[in-house]
Amino acid sequence: MRDILVLAIVFGASLYAFKHVWAGVLAWTWLGLMNPHKQSWGVAVDFPVAAVVGGATLVSWVFSREKRMDIWTPASVSMLMLIIWLVASTPFAFYSELAWPHLIDTLKVFLMIFVAMTVINEKKQLHYLIWVIVASLGYYGVKGGVFTIMTGGAHRVWGPTGTMLEGNNELALALIMTIPLMRYLQMQLQKPRHKQIMMAAIVLMAASAIGSQSRGALLAISAMSAVLIMRSRNRLGLSILTVIVAAGVVALMPESWHERMDTINTYEEDASAMGRLNAWEMNFNIARANLFGGGFSMYTAEVYAAYAPDPRFVLVAHSIYFQILGEHGFIGLFLFLLVWFTTYREFSKVRRFGLSSPEHTWMADLAGMCQVSLVGYLVGGAFLSLGFLDLAYNLVLIAVCMSRLMRDHIKATQPYPLYGFGSPMQRSHAGEGGK
Repeated sequence: MRDILVLAIVFGASLYAFKHVWAGVLAWTWLGLMNPHKQSWGVAVDFPVAAVVGGATLVSWVFSREKRMDIWTPASVSMLMLIIWLVASTPFAFYSELAWPHLIDTLKVFLMIFVAMTVINEKKQLHYLIWVIVASLGYYGVKGGVFTIMTGGAHRVWGPTGTMLEGNNELALALIMTIPLMRYLQMQLQKPRHKQIMMAAIVLMAASAIGSQSRGALLAISAMSAVLIMRSRNRLGLSILTVIVAAGVVALMPESWHERMDTINTYEEDASAMGRLNAWEMNFNIARANLFGGGFSMYTAEVYAAYAPDPRFVLVAHSIYFQILGEHGFIGLFLFLLVWFTTYREFSKVRRFGLSSPEHTWMADLAGMCQVSLVGYLVGGAFLSLGFLDLAYNLVLIAVCMSRLMRDHIKATQPYPLYGFGSPMQRSHAGEGGK
């Protein structure tokens, strides 16, 4: 039954994508984040659902009149530069036969992100995208939160099998990044009952992330809470509430959770933590010796023997920063950091605009929550190999689309054109150095 439902939605969305490209983009996002076919047991499990939806979307995009190509902002340009470097560095990978398929899968994600930038042109479409993201990951978060509460946090919460979010740590980070988007949607809801339902979902998402027993997730939640407190008008009240909630959660967690979290302070005694430090040093050594890095899929005993301080522990990078550094060198890491720096600044610009325009307050709220989500990724990702997480690059997509909406409004209300990345061209005035 699940197989029939999933395939029906996939083919239905593909047909609708021929009429509206943005609908195909939403379907692709849903498949990439939720992986609903992995919740089935029959033919849908291995069916190329992403290829069907992606192919229909691309064909529709070619002939569509909906698309707009004014997508270039510092964030999108930085992402394009990163893509170019990935393509340029892959021929020099240690295991090119393994690296090329990985690169192709990564490029598919980036391609659809750029397609989405060209067709999400309205506030309504942007909200649809956020709802799809929240619903896709909320499915696992709400279900995992209920499981955590019912079992007293004695068991970890895991993601869909065979996906990037299969591990408990990876799923926890994705859920944490989704919580600010849920908070934004709650702020947009009108009925008190709907707000209460969304708040309950947020609590369950947080419980699921904490119940994963992920140390990175705990640090990410702490960083996000700090950002929210700093931006709150009632910092003291929110600080007190945060401490009370945190104390309550800690008190309910089992002894196994406390023991795992305590290893943050005693990492020298934790084999997992020491293995990560060993992997980080190895990635640094690779980048120092190879301009283009080691490439995708480089984590083998042979590579560890050549570059790692201790070749006995063969692990992946376990850090978005050391992952990019080791796989694509110092230039790759610089471009990777540039993507997030420019994306954060893009949100800051949109947020300032929204705060100055009462009719665009929603933009300030969304940009602010996306910044919180990005902070969660940059902190929690320091301990996970999720340098190409779909959800993170959807934040770049949201930033670019919001920037275009901002520029459209400025264009419609200002008597002069826009130059560059949305900066108004200054008009000369008589008596100021010229006629």
